[in-house]
Amino acid sequence: MTKKILTIVGTRPQFIKTALVSKLLRKSTKITEVLVHTGQHYDDNLSKIFFREMELPEPDYNLNTGSGSHGEQTGAMLIMLEKVIMKEKPALVLVYGDTNSTLAGALATVKLGIPLVHVEAGPRSFNRLMPEEINRITTDHLSSLLFAPTAQSALNLYREGIPAARVFYTGDVMYDTFLHYSPRAEQSNILERLGIKKKHYVLVTIHRAENTDNNMCLRYIADALKELSPKFPVIAALHPRTQAALAINEIQLEGNIWTISPPGYLDMNKLEKNARLIITDSGGVQREAFFHRVPCITLRAETEWPETVKCGWTRLLSPGPDLGALLKKEVYCPEQGSPVSGMFFGYGKAVPRIVKRLDEYISGK
Repeated sequence: MTKKILTIVGTRPQFIKTALVSKLLRKSTKITEVLVHTGQHYDDNLSKIFFREMELPEPDYNLNTGSGSHGEQTGAMLIMLEKVIMKEKPALVLVYGDTNSTLAGALATVKLGIPLVHVEAGPRSFNRLMPEEINRITTDHLSSLLFAPTAQSALNLYREGIPAARVFYTGDVMYDTFLHYSPRAEQSNILERLGIKKKHYVLVTIHRAENTDNNMCLRYIADALKELSPKFPVIAALHPRTQAALAINEIQLEGNIWTISPPGYLDMNKLEKNARLIITDSGGVQREAFFHRVPCITLRAETEWPETVKCGWTRLLSPGPDLGALLKKEVYCPEQGSPVSGMFFGYGKAVPRIVKRLDEYISGK
């Protein structure tokens, strides 16, 4: 008789993280997976395309939560997730990362007395003004099984007093996904469609509240990209949050800047691999730049992925009046970091390690 695992996802990064885990779970003779999509990301470019490209099974439940303030969104998810969990009665609930979907899933699960599993446990920026930091700390301390993507993440958990028996350093499921889909991503024709040359453009993604909700930060970024663009075209993949913020603040992206909707996983990886420089505030894109060995500027004062900084592939910059000059220096003379990825992120073995441990846990071993 199989036991049920309920997986909760809701955002673009979570679809990427669950892709291979869900595939392997569904091959297990001991486990039946129930997939729940909260609907936190609902735009086709942020949701449906990932299910198509990564061959994810259709969700058993789509809660269609939509957008809203942190409290409003998390509360709506919590109410609906509680009903689903009570109906399905899973042996375990699996959550990923650090979003409002993660937090709502964690709270609904533990209040019903069901063991919680957190994939990507332990990363810390040590900035509690970030909603993501609060989400991951809370989820970690509620979880029965914690799968840490890096050794530093596991160390953070030990330092916070989480029992070592609950923590497993598995490696990063995003690195597994990167390795698995790289051959397919190479077939993307996104460069031809955009008419751009390899290593002759800058790729930009901005979405975090500290940049989009701060008028001055957003203006510094827009001005810096304009200053950068005459020599190297800027490809800006605009998140809906960023598009709305630009419109509300009446900020124009001027210069040789090409705005595109957020690409699917395969197109995005092709763009990342062939960029001369990546500018982002995304932890996921920061890691993917590291996997591709492409220099990356992360527009934040801190990062939960210090491995990428230590190896020289990521530089942290806070938006300010001198941002343009700093970026011009980087694009003309991009620093090349240490050629490592697997040793920090698990050598592409995270997914089988996670599923093996879930099998053992469910079997009572």
